[in-house]
Amino acid sequence: MLDYVALGILIFAAITVFYGIIVIHDIPYDIAEKRHHPHADAIHVAGWISLLTLHVIWPFLWIWATLYREDRGWGFNKRGVVEKAGVEVESIAELQAQVSELSAQVAQLQQSDSQSSGEAL
Repeated sequence: MLDYVALGILIFAAITVFYGIIVIHDIPYDIAEKRHHPHADAIHVAGWISLLTLHVIWPFLWIWATLYREDRGWGFNKRGVVEKAGVEVESIAELQAQVSELSAQVAQLQQSDSQSSGEAL
């Protein structure tokens, strides 16, 4: 009877370790998915490959997954993103001003062309 209990405990431990390894290898992918990482699929595949390398590359996958945040991109610099956003807003305003100026110039050219073609007739 004791042999069966020991065998049951051994099978339970083997199954627990097997599923534990699978769950642990997927942690970087879960982090990447939560952060909307652009390389989440690559991290997931690399996690499965890390099973073959006995999780040697797994810490690097963890780092790769945590480096990206949707609100600030890569790295840890909050100020850089705010500055970039300010530059983008300024450049958009400049582009809109250029477009309106060019539209006015096109309208003037069209008027002068229509007037010159009317005079030629």
